[in-house]
Amino acid sequence: MKVLRSDDGAVRTLTLNRPEVRNALDTELLAGLLSELRDAAADPEVRCLVLTGAGKGFCAGADVKAWVEEGPEADAGPSPWVELAHALVTELAAAPLPTVALLNGAAVGAGLDLALACDFRIAAAEARFACAYTWLAYPPDAGGTWLLPRVIGLERAKRFVYTGELWDAETALANGLVSRVVPLPDLTAAGAALAAELASGPTVAIGHAKRLLDTSHSRTLAEQLREEAAAGQACSRTDDHREALAAAAEKREPRFRGR
Repeated sequence: MKVLRSDDGAVRTLTLNRPEVRNALDTELLAGLLSELRDAAADPEVRCLVLTGAGKGFCAGADVKAWVEEGPEADAGPSPWVELAHALVTELAAAPLPTVALLNGAAVGAGLDLALACDFRIAAAEARFACAYTWLAYPPDAGGTWLLPRVIGLERAKRFVYTGELWDAETALANGLVSRVVPLPDLTAAGAALAAELASGPTVAIGHAKRLLDTSHSRTLAEQLREEAAAGQACSRTDDHREALAAAAEKREPRFRGR
């Protein structure tokens, strides 16, 4: 199995499982991840998604060896790899549930783009980061040019992409690429704690907030206020909103169910 699935309550973890090649993305792995992502997004019992890698790396990016074996494609249309990668990154970034990337090792090229499409990134101290496309005289093609500037800012993104420089975990933290760095033995526990906190929240409202935040740059303030009002009306009809009001009146902690 190139993608492993495990559930812990309302938290689902998907593990890239090609450790012998640092979880390099071939078409089979991309298709498996996309299928699992769609299953998680459609399952009301899944309220947070965690993405990590087996072995010593998170993801080495595209399986370049497979690309070489397939030969040049300058005159061809979009490859199956590109189509799958684009679908995966698009749907992961827009997933209606909170997402967390646990970066147990190197995340480079399309592997880094995969992490950037998640809401949060926690890195092991051993993790390393690079825009490996640069090393191949190729531009980012799995969403990195859209995601990276939104995470770390445009000028930092340009430097990172143009130079192809390698960042260690502390440099990534200083530049806002990850939100936390922990020792590798503590990574799973740190991710589980954050995922459990997110999964216990009002995940319908979180989903609306995620969409509003991610798309706010495309609207005027007046347009955004109208979108917020519509989202608020939708959330006002949820069980979680009614529970929150009851908990406030009873002076207790709310118990959200994601409905």
